[in-house]
Amino acid sequence: MRLDSRCGIRRIGRRAVLGLGLGVALGARLGLAQTDPIRERPKENDLLVAIGGPGAPQPLKPDDLPPGGKPTMAWPMDPQASTVRSGSRLNKVLLLRLDPDRFDPATKDHAADGVVAYSAVCTHAGCDVVTWHPDRRLLECPCHSSVYDPMEGGKVVSGPAPRSLPALPLKIADGRLVVAKPFTGRAGFQQT
Repeated sequence: MRLDSRCGIRRIGRRAVLGLGLGVALGARLGLAQTDPIRERPKENDLLVAIGGPGAPQPLKPDDLPPGGKPTMAWPMDPQASTVRSGSRLNKVLLLRLDPDRFDPATKDHAADGVVAYSAVCTHAGCDVVTWHPDRRLLECPCHSSVYDPMEGGKVVSGPAPRSLPALPLKIADGRLVVAKPFTGRAGFQQT
């Protein structure tokens, strides 16, 4: 602001007005992002729906996942409003159906009918963890080769990833896969 010497009135400069307008616009947008249901993290009792499935999203059942087969990518969905929480890639979930007798105790606690769910976002640089090695039963991020063990809580087996993939605890309700609790850790990666 500056004082106009002719009449003693304070004037706001163009930059201040632009800055104020930008601040208001960004503040409103951030507020919307925090309350937008499609951006909210998975919540207890959310259903899981396959990413890219044909037609309207259908809740997944354990039998929809092939035992020991390729991972299925899914989004959480609010069961009341049928809102798919696809507004943030941090909500992307990787599902696998494996032999529960080979799970460590913590993984058994998070699994439902042999199905485990993890954040699909690598903890190293944020790429999607999409490579499945069925012979070794390991997941791999194709960007920098971080390898994770889904039968031991998504722990890092090799590569630069600094921490395990966060698990998404599951339960079965009405034959469908349901979120039992939020992610066990922060989804995504930490920028340095």
